[in-house]
Amino acid sequence: MFFRGLLATPLSPARALAPTFKVLRSQSGVAGSPGKATDSLCRRTPKRCLLVWFLLASLTGLAIANDSFPVTFTDITEQAGLNQPIVYGGIDAKRYIVETNGCGVALADFDNDGWLDVLLLSGTRLPPQPADGARNRLYRNNGTGSFTEVTEQSGLGITGWASSVTVGDYNNDGLADLFITYWGQNRLFRNRGGMRFADVTSEAGLSRPETRWGSGAVFVDHDRDGDLDLFVANYLKFDPKTVPDPGRAPNCLWKGIAVNCGPKGLPTETNLFYRNNGDGTFDDVSGASRIDAVQGRYAMTAVVLDYDGDGWPDIYVACDSTACILYRNNRDGTFTDVALEAGTAYNEDGQSQAGMGVGIGDYDLDGHLDIFKTHFADDLPVLYRNTGQGYFEDASRSAGFDHTPYVQWGTGLIDLDNDGWPDIFTVAGSVYPEVERHFGEYPHRNPRLVYQNLGTGRFRDVSRSVGQAVQMPFSSRGCAFGDIDNDGDLDVLILNMNDRPQLLRNDHAASGATANRWLQLRLIGDKSNRSAIGARVWVKAGGRTLVREISSQSSYYSHNDLRAHFGLGKAERADEILIRWPNGNEQRLKDIAANQILSVTEE
Repeated sequence: MFFRGLLATPLSPARALAPTFKVLRSQSGVAGSPGKATDSLCRRTPKRCLLVWFLLASLTGLAIANDSFPVTFTDITEQAGLNQPIVYGGIDAKRYIVETNGCGVALADFDNDGWLDVLLLSGTRLPPQPADGARNRLYRNNGTGSFTEVTEQSGLGITGWASSVTVGDYNNDGLADLFITYWGQNRLFRNRGGMRFADVTSEAGLSRPETRWGSGAVFVDHDRDGDLDLFVANYLKFDPKTVPDPGRAPNCLWKGIAVNCGPKGLPTETNLFYRNNGDGTFDDVSGASRIDAVQGRYAMTAVVLDYDGDGWPDIYVACDSTACILYRNNRDGTFTDVALEAGTAYNEDGQSQAGMGVGIGDYDLDGHLDIFKTHFADDLPVLYRNTGQGYFEDASRSAGFDHTPYVQWGTGLIDLDNDGWPDIFTVAGSVYPEVERHFGEYPHRNPRLVYQNLGTGRFRDVSRSVGQAVQMPFSSRGCAFGDIDNDGDLDVLILNMNDRPQLLRNDHAASGATANRWLQLRLIGDKSNRSAIGARVWVKAGGRTLVREISSQSSYYSHNDLRAHFGLGKAERADEILIRWPNGNEQRLKDIAANQILSVTEE
């Protein structure tokens, strides 16, 4: 009866079976649609088409079963000691947009002991709601799989509406400093050693009299003088006294449900740029650098990216509901927004999107750094392929991505299984907890999304095959990637709104002799900035050339491990390593054994 019904349908078999095979593809993790040859066969011989379809489905299932992704993520949050919840706005409802965007996290070696420490940012609550436990938290890595909270001694336990963090040694003293953006007043913290920090915002010249909503920020040596300058994005102008209540204006509804207002309908803000004077102070050069010439954007995550490969750091900014920004470094202290002509302002349909998180990597191993950007529910994440000709192509659909009901935030274009091909890890979470009660298909808490790079220009969804921890539902925002146990694979730290964070250990290395090999480089600038932010590294191994670039912010409002990580596949050594330091100088290393963390000081 089933076959008879299908053959009797007035639709073509391909169209009639499309929902069935959409489900099959979803369950199997294969993205994409049937090929043209199969469609043609269906039009000519419908009965034969059915047999081909079922054979393809069976073969696909067998192929996937025999080609599993060799990564399992294990939730070690509790044993690591990261059990304090992140406070951020209302739990069951959000009155204002300031409660929704959340904040980032950082993985960085703050005490120079060779182990990544953890910084978790925090928000607070709207009065009169109690905000117990609402503060940033710092944890020292014990090197044993556990962490010790050192917030009290650190000076970082601030309560406020934190947004993003960027890490870099702005005074070149060998210690990692950090800058945190807020709705309110941003803060620069100088590392004093011993996991202690001093708030030097005012003396550094970074205080401002007005309340602003700082969003993305990056340390970047824009003039290559060896001192880290500072770019600060601003999201929008927010005043709770003037913002309408949920549902009281056209931009305060989603699918007919009353929700918090914005960003559309609220005033945009202006981005800022500060030049490092080399004496611990900064000058506001937003006008002189032409950073403030770009107006009318809801700016979010910022990343340092030399998109055109000229050796001078550019800045890419994901923007919410407006065109994204690509600040090209003009090499004379000024920047020009070239996002439109470079193809990174909009998607391939010419539409702006709700740009949130950004991942940078060379997904097709052509030597050019590409951009992956996350977006809102019912939208398509964007994969911009760098052509190497000064512009990008939207490769999202050809890479196999599709729409999801999830609001996607932090992300990374990183090699999870050390095979040399960058994969994608993304976290998600709704901004409207009220909607789930009316539309169950838009849950407030979501699982993570993991995509394997197939090495063919395409990705496949392997989220359901990498461990139960990835399926645990949270409303997540920032996430950071780094090797917290120094075993050679990238682990993930995730910020969850009004819940405990999540630390996922990558157990690829647990497969022992069958595991792929790896190499990590810790770069130490001498003539260049000490953190080597803006350096680019090429590694030749196993007949391939891999490329990475050091950036001080990525994902969503977060900071990744500054060590350059390379999956080498089965190669036992790197034949050659080329480092282009931020000042343009080059340094080569040859015949470097795999499976080690190598410190390299600029010569």
